[in-house]
Amino acid sequence: MSDQIIEARGIQKFYGQYHALKAVSLSVGAGEFLALVGPSGCGKTSLLKILAGFEAPSDGSLRIAGQDMTGVPASARPTRMVFQKLALFPHKTVAENIGFPLMLAGKSVAEIRASVGAMLEMMHLKESYLNRYPNQLSGGEQQRVALARALVSKPPVLLLDEPMSALDAKLRKSLQAELKHLHRNMGTSFVHVTHDLEEAMMLADRICVMRAGEVVQVGTPADIYYRPADAFVAGFIGETNLLPATFTRSGNAVRFDCPQLRCTHPLLAATQVSETLTDRSGLLMIRPELLRILEPGESADCLISGRVSEFFVRGGSLQYRVTGEGDTTLILDLPGTMALPLGVGDPVRLGCGTADLFAMRG
Repeated sequence: MSDQIIEARGIQKFYGQYHALKAVSLSVGAGEFLALVGPSGCGKTSLLKILAGFEAPSDGSLRIAGQDMTGVPASARPTRMVFQKLALFPHKTVAENIGFPLMLAGKSVAEIRASVGAMLEMMHLKESYLNRYPNQLSGGEQQRVALARALVSKPPVLLLDEPMSALDAKLRKSLQAELKHLHRNMGTSFVHVTHDLEEAMMLADRICVMRAGEVVQVGTPADIYYRPADAFVAGFIGETNLLPATFTRSGNAVRFDCPQLRCTHPLLAATQVSETLTDRSGLLMIRPELLRILEPGESADCLISGRVSEFFVRGGSLQYRVTGEGDTTLILDLPGTMALPLGVGDPVRLGCGTADLFAMRG
């Protein structure tokens, strides 16, 4: 059997004249955590519903656990789904909600009781909650019950449609850690739709970035963050600096010319150039945390001069906005400190290594 638990090939989806998914191909490995991200309307939830069996593709093929899913209803698929609104049964107790999939599968009362108890412990829910109803639980407790119901039958694939989007920031952080722990210990493949980009970076083994019904890039969090396919991915996954530049092939390397950036050796290795860069002009990317403030007389591979236009204190970090040549605004991220190193209007020299640059199409 293939080590890919999900194999989607050329998935198309039309809603009337609206083309929601455009020949999407995507694989998910056994035991992998894949995050689907992208702007609203990009097709990620439509893709998740097709995986779950709640929507049928207009074209293309889908195999899950080696089986063709054509015509297979959601109830018969080796998947379970946690919805954005959780969809707990309001008239059923916590015990009945968690045990419902096992009841449908014809498990004995003793088996259901044992499995519900095990899930209760795994989700850090008190035994006294078993006879409560969803409206008697907090948002975080309801979230845990929904996860327990989805996982109680030990499905090979768990699908999550932004289940933590309505929670406050502190609770969301706590549940993110629990979700990571669950995935690490259960061996279930997770496919997680989220608008929270930090959440995707924290949790996922790989991230799939979508735009307008198409897959733009699939890669590890490090790939997506430091080696984005294009400016859309670079700007979508965190704040960054993108500078116009021209590029010339020079053997296995690429020579660049960027008016805002003075570099002693303006050469990029092949690994620092996106495969999508086919034109002579494009963009150079420098992530804000890779820039540093240069002391007087200190040198760097690449240099940018400017003045501080604004700064933001974020507790554990500082962010500076620096206006450079040609009114270019650069973002600089620094570790937090009691004493601010710079104020608005201060001149500053920023430096970075050539190895910190990445070239892509605009």
